[in-house]
Amino acid sequence: MTNARLSIATTCAALLALGSAACSRPEPVPANDPPEPQAAQLRETIQAPIDRAKAVQDTVEDAARKQEAAIEAAGG
Repeated sequence: MTNARLSIATTCAALLALGSAACSRPEPVPANDPPEPQAAQLRETIQAPIDRAKAVQDTVEDAARKQEAAIEAAGG
């Protein structure tokens, strides 16, 4: 039984050491390397479809004005 207890104690110590090593703090980012500007990229990705929709809206409104003018010119 002493051998089994020694084996269990060794295993527990090894697991405790591995667990402690896994919980270490991450290394800090060097001050010379600024983080990449991800917010600008995200903003552009979100803004692009909005800008396209606004351009389409202008086209639709222009076509509606022309149609209304054509109907009025036809005596409608």
